Amino acid sequence: MPQPKLTTNVRHLGSASIIDIQGEVNGMAEDILMDAYAQASANGVRCIVLNFSQLEYMNSSGIGLLVTLLIRVQRQKQQLRAYGLTEHYRQIFELTRINEAIGIYDSEAEALAGR
Repeated sequence: MPQPKLTTNVRHLGSASIIDIQGEVNGMAEDILMDAYAQASANGVRCIVLNFSQLEYMNSSGIGLLVTLLIRVQRQKQQLRAYGLTEHYRQIFELTRINEAIGIYDSEAEALAGR
């Protein structure tokens, strides 16, 4: 069975956590992404920021995983934000209207500030 081509790193910054995503977000990445979310949401974190600056590939299954993650975040009354998306993936987020639920920002500082 093929191995997931995704690695994550979780950084805690006060009331926010950043999940650095490197590699491919597809159907095989579910366990890795959800484990990263569990680490990121520890200690009452209110905001989860996804860093896509090292994203290599995301397919429709990956978009589905983001929707699953979004549902979990909303159930915990947290916010989900993202930055580092290429123009291609920004367009996909707009076409799928995911950008209406996940705040999309140009930089980590903007994502943390929510502006």
